[in-house]
Amino acid sequence: MKNSIVKRMSAPARLAAGVGGAVGVGLLVAACASGSSSSSAAPAASSSAPAPASSSPAAAGSASGGGSGSTVIKTASSSGNTFLTDGSGRAVYLWVKDTGNASMCTGACAGAWPPVTATGTVTASGSAKASDLSTITRSDGTKQVTYDGHPLYYFSGDSGAGTASGQGSDGFGAKWWLVTPSGSDVTASVSSFTAGGSAGSGGSAGSAPAAPAAPAAPASPAKSSSSAGGSWS
Repeated sequence: MKNSIVKRMSAPARLAAGVGGAVGVGLLVAACASGSSSSSAAPAASSSAPAPASSSPAAAGSASGGGSGSTVIKTASSSGNTFLTDGSGRAVYLWVKDTGNASMCTGACAGAWPPVTATGTVTASGSAKASDLSTITRSDGTKQVTYDGHPLYYFSGDSGAGTASGQGSDGFGAKWWLVTPSGSDVTASVSSFTAGGSAGSGGSAGSAPAAPAAPAAPASPAKSSSSAGGSWS
């Protein structure tokens, strides 16, 4: 039946029908290919979320510079006198009432004159002698620093580094003195000083910086080899 209908169609009609069929088939194939391409081209969803940043950062260095916890006894100078301080430049004192490498300052005395305690090793700097440093155990179990057999103390009336308002005090029935690097008392009048002086060598604090070197004189011009009379080129 189909063939007979086709035979009865004119040549132009048969040509149009053939072209239309081919076009229809082509459009169908293109649509299928497009659908297949679209479904396959869609990006696959990530199967894993990005890993969060580590919540445990590396441990920071301790504030005490490596965690050694050492107590430093060094020296400072004022008006020709050299005496001991702690590592931050606070004045330290001896009490003449102490005897036999033992502290007699307790209770209210220790409140006004806190002992210099050691939280770790005790080291010397400046003109202080490491061989003269030691510790004793107080009644409360703390370690108090001693120098040449003298227990060392701070004075609560000092405002901080560089002050020595406790020098020469006779609080609690005996004198309080600054301490020399040899272990004796400083009886001179000292009320303030430059904290950190004498570090390393016992020299006076605040020494002037070296003067800058003078600039070098410019070099003389070279003598011309072609000058017969020795004139400068």
